[in-house]
Amino acid sequence: MILNKVVARFKDGTLKKGTTADFFPNKKSFHLTLLDGDIVTIDVEDLKALFFVKDFEGNRDRKEEYTDVVPGGGRKVRIEFADGETVIGFSQGFSPNRPGFFVIPADTQSNNERFYVVTSATRKVTFI
Repeated sequence: MILNKVVARFKDGTLKKGTTADFFPNKKSFHLTLLDGDIVTIDVEDLKALFFVKDFEGNRDRKEEYTDVVPGGGRKVRIEFADGETVIGFSQGFSPNRPGFFVIPADTQSNNERFYVVTSATRKVTFI
């Protein structure tokens, strides 16, 4: 069983860090084992996005740069979330009719390996 390190960022502004082995984009919920060992069930519709990370620390001082090209990553998109945050990456599966879609960051040095965006948490998604 593969455990993915994730940061779950919620529409209400909160976040939870932990690991999951049962997140699938076609499921309404998944289990997250928090860093303290507790296991919680996450309702995907409560999320803004689920970030699959390299490590839990990250680098808050690092400014993301969105100039990298990701071969096979799909089309470049700008995602504007309802809370005002904007991110840029590559997606092969964006459709406004789907509940969410995966994105590969346009900054290959990012702490994020990929992330799943919940469509209802976005204000606007633009191909660039």
